Amino acid sequence: MASEGPLDLARMRRERHARLVAAMREDGIDALVLLGQGNVAYATGLRVPAAEQGLATHRRPVALVTADGAAAHVWTWYPEGVPPEVPEGHRHSGLRLDFPAGARAVASLVDDVCPGGVVAVDELTMPLRAALAARSLADPAPAIARAKIRKTPDELECIRRAQQINERAIADVRTRVQPGVRATELTGLLLERVIDLGASGNTVDPIWQPMPPSIAQGPFSLHGDVVFPLPTTVRPLERGDVIWVDTGIQYEGYQSDYGTTWVVGEPFDVVKRDQRVRYRAVVDAVVDAIRPGVTARDLTRVARDVESGHRTPWLKHFYLAHGTGTESAEAPLVGSDLGDAHDETVVLEPGNVLVLEPVIWDDGQSGFRAEDVVVVTDTGAQRLSTVDDLEVG
Repeated sequence: MASEGPLDLARMRRERHARLVAAMREDGIDALVLLGQGNVAYATGLRVPAAEQGLATHRRPVALVTADGAAAHVWTWYPEGVPPEVPEGHRHSGLRLDFPAGARAVASLVDDVCPGGVVAVDELTMPLRAALAARSLADPAPAIARAKIRKTPDELECIRRAQQINERAIADVRTRVQPGVRATELTGLLLERVIDLGASGNTVDPIWQPMPPSIAQGPFSLHGDVVFPLPTTVRPLERGDVIWVDTGIQYEGYQSDYGTTWVVGEPFDVVKRDQRVRYRAVVDAVVDAIRPGVTARDLTRVARDVESGHRTPWLKHFYLAHGTGTESAEAPLVGSDLGDAHDETVVLEPGNVLVLEPVIWDDGQSGFRAEDVVVVTDTGAQRLSTVDDLEVG
């Protein structure tokens, strides 16, 4: 790997737990039941192996966090992934929340540790909802978001390492991109390389999507914009294909997000070079505008000003930028379909991580898309990505 900064995982877990407990207290939440894997990992440091989605849902981890600051309770099918600081009495075998017995086990412990307080749950199965029917359940989303949105130095180091692994693996994959190669072969190579390089797992099914020259030649969409992403298929790549790449892997529970654009078997022509330069102009202008106190609306104005006279430089169903952490895409969201009014309410703070992903599209000439990862600092922004799309097209 490239140079690494200091990383203390035990300290990171302590600080995350303290942040979450503080946010719960602010919102009057006494007990928090977590089913979302990213939330469980954030609250407890629990690790589970990468798995097909059906198996992951079937064997989902569960956590119970209390506002008194005591160690969280965890239920898991993979006890080897429980951090050492979780006491023996707080470690429980995996259970099935899609059946009443498992749901009752969780509800029973909630009653024991929080007999009359406010309970919040991030996800509900029907049996769990029935088991907690006597409770008025609160929404934990605001508390979780406040805890997670400002990354600590240890969290930033995990994201940086994940990004380095992803970028190194992509460099190896790029050498195999040629006519006749199946996109699924690229997926196999990428997954093999990221694990060899130290990734904890894969979180985004690798996307190598051939893009049509125009919107009308692509799949139909209700919103009338470019269709992306689509699942990778066994279709062999063809000379001249414009490929939009999107991959995401994790390191110690934290996500990397890598995107770029390739042309199969050919150098970039004049149009593609121009699109790439315009992409970089949008990203550089937005990064220059980032600092604490700036709103998401400020950033969308900057991006639109750079591409004045062209279409909005992001996809309608995506965003100009999204946050990342224990989830591939999390708050803050910039330029989403929530609209300008929402963007006015999103105020950047130090420790926010943004994945910038403008799209430059010229209908009839396809387009260019990539991704840049940055963190908001006390005075501006620092790039966590190290690969420049101008070098790899």
